[in-house]
Amino acid sequence: MDLTAVTTKKKLRSGYTTGACATAAALGAALMLRDQRLVTAVDLTLPTGQSVTFALAGQTFDRSKAACFVIKDAGDDPDVTHGIEMHAQVTRCAASGIELRAGTGIGTVTKPGLSVSVGEPAINPVPRQMLTAALTSVFSAALSKQGVVVTLSIPDGEKRAERTLNARLGILGGLSILGTTGIVRPVSHRAWTDTIDVSIDVALANGCGTVVLVTGRTSELVAQAEFDLPEEAYIMMGDHVGYALKACERKQVPRIVVAAQFAKLLKIACGHRQTHVDSSRLDLAQLVVIASAAGLDDATCKAIECANTAREVFTSFAGAKTLTEQVAKKALAQMHGWISGQAVELLLIGYDGTVAGRFPAEMTKGDL
Repeated sequence: MDLTAVTTKKKLRSGYTTGACATAAALGAALMLRDQRLVTAVDLTLPTGQSVTFALAGQTFDRSKAACFVIKDAGDDPDVTHGIEMHAQVTRCAASGIELRAGTGIGTVTKPGLSVSVGEPAINPVPRQMLTAALTSVFSAALSKQGVVVTLSIPDGEKRAERTLNARLGILGGLSILGTTGIVRPVSHRAWTDTIDVSIDVALANGCGTVVLVTGRTSELVAQAEFDLPEEAYIMMGDHVGYALKACERKQVPRIVVAAQFAKLLKIACGHRQTHVDSSRLDLAQLVVIASAAGLDDATCKAIECANTAREVFTSFAGAKTLTEQVAKKALAQMHGWISGQAVELLLIGYDGTVAGRFPAEMTKGDL
């Protein structure tokens, strides 16, 4: 063994939000319109106080309008918007003030519940503030006499939006302009949890009394066939079950259903609020304890201990029904322990794409 070999973990690189890139492009276009000269880069102060230099491309300008774009760098975050061309055109207009418009590839809000009003471009509050501040810094008092229209666009934004939840949230025609700090942290959970919050807000604003928290697309499809609910009621929580439940509690969702397969269910029963955690052997060890308490024989308990995955136990072992019921009880007890005052129901999704069981909240009485 080479003791001199040292393995180093790569430091992940941060990137910039669509809001920061849109503001940089708009700032560059505004400067070219005002000064009637080429601008190749702009310095932008982010909400964090950090100053960042953004390179500009595609510059054009005349006396009435100017345009350019910034290529978004999302760092090492697997972001659907990485590499987009974030375009901004700034045009003089007769009306005073600053008007923001959605161009090609920028979504428009069509459902209530978001932080932007229905009919408005999908530009979130902080990016709106950043854009307004940047344009005001360039044109200052002149905006009270002659205003400007800022049109943002992303050439392939509508196509990229197909890989997001925008349509379900009521954002049609393209991507959203997002960001609160201007910085994208690599492989961050923030994007997931922000989407969970927004999805619940949209569900409630559209009159959904029931919210179904799903771990993935397979679970969602089965749940959609089981319940007669509008599409806004289905919330893609991924592995963030603990966060999603707390968000439902905070927003006072009347009825909560969790839809998951057995492996995820077992993780919840073992107390994992994040079901992506790598503790399969420990989870199976706990499953043996549950099996023994449920009265399964020693041979079955030993087989469970030697199993490779929870899925194998669910699909192959005798006594799986009894065991599943006990795991469901413990999972529901855990979830009721994470939130107070609201009941949680469970929809167990089979690995064959069918409903494997429904467990009402009442089944945990006396088990907490």
